[in-house]
Amino acid sequence: MVSPVTVVKSEGPKLVPFFKATCVYFVLWLPSSSPSWFNALIKCLPIFCLWLFLLAHGLGFLLAHPSAMRIFVGLVFSALGDAFLIWQDQGYFVHGLLMFAVTHMFYASAFGMRPLALRTGLVMAVLAGLCYALLYPGLSGAFTYLVGVYVALISFMGWRAMAGLRLVGAAWRWTELAASSGALLFMVSDMTIAFDKFRFPVPYSRALIMSTYYAAQMLIALSAVESREPVEDYELRKAN
Repeated sequence: MVSPVTVVKSEGPKLVPFFKATCVYFVLWLPSSSPSWFNALIKCLPIFCLWLFLLAHGLGFLLAHPSAMRIFVGLVFSALGDAFLIWQDQGYFVHGLLMFAVTHMFYASAFGMRPLALRTGLVMAVLAGLCYALLYPGLSGAFTYLVGVYVALISFMGWRAMAGLRLVGAAWRWTELAASSGALLFMVSDMTIAFDKFRFPVPYSRALIMSTYYAAQMLIALSAVESREPVEDYELRKAN
C-alpha cells in the first residue's frame, strides 16, 4: 500500500501546473455571460494539465494499466464537456451533458466491478432517486429523461468508486480513497449545477461548482497513480 504522504511527495510536483492553472481560472474569473474561445481555454486548462499529469508517468504506464487509460480518456471527454458548457446558454448544454455522461462511463469502467458492494450500490440508488425526485418538478421535455439518465450514470460511477473503500478493519489504498473522494465531489458539483439550473438559484453556485469539480478531477486522476488493474490482471479477468 502506498501511503498518502508518499503519494503527495512523489506526485505533488507533477500537479503544480494543475494548481497554477486552477488559480488562473479563479483569479481571472471571466464572466460566464460572455462566452469565448479564451474563456473555454481558461476553463479547460486545469483539465489539460491533468492530461499532462497522467502522461508524465509515461505512455507505457497508461498502456499497461487499462484503468488509468480509461481515466485519461474520461478527462478528454471532460474537457470537451467543459468547452460545450461555456456556450450552454447558446444551446450547447445538452452537448456538455452528453460529454460528461461518457466521462462517467469511462470512470466507472476504470473503477471496475469488484468488489460488488451491493449495500453501497443500494445507498447510491436511493440517493439518486431522491435527487431526481427533487429535480423532477423543474424538468420538462427531453430533460425529463436526459437528467434522469445522467443522475443514474453519475450515481453508478460513484458506487463503483466507493465500492472498494475500506477504512475500518482492512487495509486501504490511496486509489480507493482518492477515487471515492473525487466521485463524491463530482456528484456535489453536478447536483449543484442541476439544482441551480432546474430548481432554484444556488448562492455562490459557480464558485461551489468549479471548486468541487476541479478537486474531483484531480483526485480521480490521482487514483490512477496506484492503478488497480495492471494489464496482466485485466487480461486474466477477461479470460475468466
